[in-house]
Amino acid sequence: MDIREDDLTGDAVRGVIRAHLDQMVSQTPAGSVYALDLGGLTAPDVTFWSMWDGAEIIGCGALKELDPRHGEIKSMHTLARFRGQGYGRAMLTHILTEARHRGYRRLSLETGGTGPFAAAQALYRNAGFTDTGPFGGYTFDPHSVYLTLELN
Repeated sequence: MDIREDDLTGDAVRGVIRAHLDQMVSQTPAGSVYALDLGGLTAPDVTFWSMWDGAEIIGCGALKELDPRHGEIKSMHTLARFRGQGYGRAMLTHILTEARHRGYRRLSLETGGTGPFAAAQALYRNAGFTDTGPFGGYTFDPHSVYLTLELN
């Protein structure tokens, strides 16, 4: 497995982003989808990584800088055929390492609050993330869960 910074120009990466956005729209009520599109993922304050097994793409993840001490995890996605094999955990570990390297003191995220997002919530909680309120530009949404991790 190889995790690499990506410029989002390749067809395989764009396919993963489409799959992620399609899944979010299918599992979340209109107005409650906060996933970034290609434009959002290529913003200067976002770093995007793709994950590969040889020439086959597995998934992706991104880190958005909210301020010099606070980052946000965005667009964590593992293609369905690769789920349950530890790839999401590997991407999360990669993002946590990068956040610490940047000197962030806190890492936060928003994810869905309904059943389809239970595995994502468990992944983050098992890594030490705890419930918090909305952060950054978010406002309360009953379909969302907001999590944070204090970094040492």
